[in-house]
Amino acid sequence: MIWHPDMPDSYKNQIVTGDARILSKRIPDESIDLIFTDPVYDRIEDYEWLAEVAIRILKNDSSALVACSIPLIAKSAQAMGVMNFKWVLGGFMPGRRNLYYRIMSKWFPFLWMTKGNGQPRRVVFDMSSVRVWGSKLPDAANSHFHAWQKPIDWLALYLDAFCSEDGIIFDPFTGGASIPAVCKMLGRNYIAFEIDPEVAELARERVRNTQPPLFVMKPEQLELPK
Repeated sequence: MIWHPDMPDSYKNQIVTGDARILSKRIPDESIDLIFTDPVYDRIEDYEWLAEVAIRILKNDSSALVACSIPLIAKSAQAMGVMNFKWVLGGFMPGRRNLYYRIMSKWFPFLWMTKGNGQPRRVVFDMSSVRVWGSKLPDAANSHFHAWQKPIDWLALYLDAFCSEDGIIFDPFTGGASIPAVCKMLGRNYIAFEIDPEVAELARERVRNTQPPLFVMKPEQLELPK
């Protein structure tokens, strides 16, 4: 059985419009294999809420990958302190530069937090390091879907590494639907929420227009440093 018997049918592989704080109450305990999401970075209270929900709905030894701002890494991780902090995963953002405290940056962080001792199911590279090493990883930002869109290739690599084929992914702040789109590309099941009705409809349209399969590079196919 993939879905928990008490999971609402209206949630299964759907982008649901509404407040995640309310909608998530109907997600059964220990029914989610991976939380993968991109919140609004300065709303630190969302990180605290997400961690509390994650402890309830994640299966034991499962992970949450949560985007945050570089200057707010420490504060965001602290807000999620009821979970176990494992790592800050980095991704390269092609065609975009962020300026923090007069420091120009082209990478973005995701907090890797766990319930128990979560681990990826195979070796996976920190994408910021891969870019420095000169990998030919494709650059597909797809920013026309959402202002803060992350590269699809990066998301696919990590989603595949942290969730098995029969797993269920939860994205409570789906925005432009990058995570649901990648789930469809990889044949994964998902639950996604979006509070803005117009954004949610655009997200659903994007997923409807997404076609599998997506070629996902495996670690052995990445160009390693000599």
